[in-house]
Amino acid sequence: MAKKNKSIAQDVRNMLLSSLNKSLIPVGYSYNYAKKLFSGIKKAAPLVYNEVEEFFKNNFVSIAKSKKIVERTDLAEIGDVITSNIIKKVPAMGEREIKKIVASKSSQSFLDMVAKGLSISEKDYTFLSKEKKFNRVLIANRGEIALRVIRACRELGIETVLVYSTPDKNTLSIKFADKKYCIGSAISYLDTNKIIKIAKRVKVDAIHPGYGFLAENYKFARLCEKNGIKFIGPSSKTIRLLGDKVMAKKTASKAGVKVIEGTTTPLKNKKHAFNVAKKIGLPVIIKAAAGGGGKGMRIVRVMEKLERAYENAEAESYMSFNDKSLYMEKYIEEPRHIEFQILADRYGNVIHLGERDCSIQRKHQKLVEESPSPALSDELRAKMGETALKVASAAKYEGAGTVEFLLDKNKNFYFIEMNTRIQVEHGVTEMVTGVDLVKEQIKLASGAKLAFKQEDIKLDGWAIECRINGEDPSNNFYPSMGAITNYLAPGGPGIRVNSICYQGYKVLPHYDSLLSLLICHGNTRQEAITKMIGALKEYTIAGIKTTIPFHLAVLNNKNFIRGHVSTSFIQKNNILEYVNEYTEQKKELASEQKILLVTTAVSKYLEKKKSYSNNSNNKVSPWVMAARQEAIQNSES
Repeated sequence: MAKKNKSIAQDVRNMLLSSLNKSLIPVGYSYNYAKKLFSGIKKAAPLVYNEVEEFFKNNFVSIAKSKKIVERTDLAEIGDVITSNIIKKVPAMGEREIKKIVASKSSQSFLDMVAKGLSISEKDYTFLSKEKKFNRVLIANRGEIALRVIRACRELGIETVLVYSTPDKNTLSIKFADKKYCIGSAISYLDTNKIIKIAKRVKVDAIHPGYGFLAENYKFARLCEKNGIKFIGPSSKTIRLLGDKVMAKKTASKAGVKVIEGTTTPLKNKKHAFNVAKKIGLPVIIKAAAGGGGKGMRIVRVMEKLERAYENAEAESYMSFNDKSLYMEKYIEEPRHIEFQILADRYGNVIHLGERDCSIQRKHQKLVEESPSPALSDELRAKMGETALKVASAAKYEGAGTVEFLLDKNKNFYFIEMNTRIQVEHGVTEMVTGVDLVKEQIKLASGAKLAFKQEDIKLDGWAIECRINGEDPSNNFYPSMGAITNYLAPGGPGIRVNSICYQGYKVLPHYDSLLSLLICHGNTRQEAITKMIGALKEYTIAGIKTTIPFHLAVLNNKNFIRGHVSTSFIQKNNILEYVNEYTEQKKELASEQKILLVTTAVSKYLEKKKSYSNNSNNKVSPWVMAARQEAIQNSES
């Protein structure tokens, strides 16, 4: 039996060698012809191309200096070197599987099939030469996204520089960044001049803005460009174009993409708003032209409330974006919010990585996201994906971004905006595609080229994300602040936690209430839901109120389980009425229990004190400190 297996292995190796040798025969005829050939291989089998490219770098000599094209002329030896390198990178493919692939007549090519089978986890969708890689990146953000970028840079071998505010001095991102610089008060993340000054001083190659703050600020992107620092995202010109929601709709319309009926220029005043509302009919929605994240948005269902809505939207827009510009469009009742993840390089290549359903929202703020959407058929997914690519191409987009649509009850979809940054919910796409979007975003910014075609993108299973915020859902989501007294994250196969929390971490009022992103992956939607419910029950964040009970109410709702969701899901299903059912009620200790607890702690403390008094070191142990604190706290309660 062993001899037979050995014979099969040898046959497989010979077949690999034969296939590679055939693809390399043109090398002996012409260097230029070989380059064209390998360009073709790159599209079909990127990993094989990488090995060939590396071989060329090590073995080619200049044609001008020598008539030889390649130092080694033994093609069998060349093929053997490449074959060995490829075989080493097949982590979970046995000889029998390789032989089956070789024998398959349905495959495009043997090399293509091998390349597709090489990785079952994270996939590289871009290729970047070492000389183009960033050496040092400054992160102009905080919290979960700062930590996420640090991890991506670490895997890419890039040094990280973090700027942070005084309130953030004890965060995890500070601990893990290679270099860190305090830039002042809570609002200092918006001090672009100070950030650029630090970036120039430490000689960074690029700045990653994360999401929020400066991520969609075209002025900051332009400031980076003027100072010779790469802004990790699209150009300032593209950010300005797509950041203006009116201009974004115009761009989409020119590309033949359907948009919601509304204004094509900003509203001039209240009178103009009244006229537009009468023309397109109620209900309408007023939006901040420079906005995002649900800021500066008001729905108007009766004309008498339009004036107040206009004033409130204008005030919030100015406060959030320093811009009063508003626009109006027809409001679609109970739509789904569907967004497509985009990757685009500077060479005009663009692909999408499927959709995310972000319909579970409160006040236009996303709370639960999933990929793929239970509402999309394969045909509709392909159609919406192609439309998303049209928008990105029309805007000459570069980097990672998101094209967003509203999907009505009749499966009609309309473009609403394009986010020119990495999204909070990018993790659900990573879970179903296996691609690290932050790493790819960084590589694209440094000049990487997309190597995969749209048909290479496959969605595997189902992923759901819950945003865990420091808020009390039983009290109208009132912000909850204070120290986290106990922290235990859930675990297990298919469970991912992106969190800034730890025991002792203080939740302060200065910033967004986001604490953690909990993402669960399953083979099916039902499996993902079951895993998420288990993970939420396991997740312990004590000392403050969180939105975990809210998420349990959503995940256990029969309409959510059936996939019947829309942007009005929370109100329509009275979710907040069920939150208390999932809130753990802590039992009050009886007075006898309190006395016992205090006396036990004090006696233990006295025993330790006596023991340590005989010790020459005379150090107070952490246990003693804990007992003392416990005794004081319980005696006061």
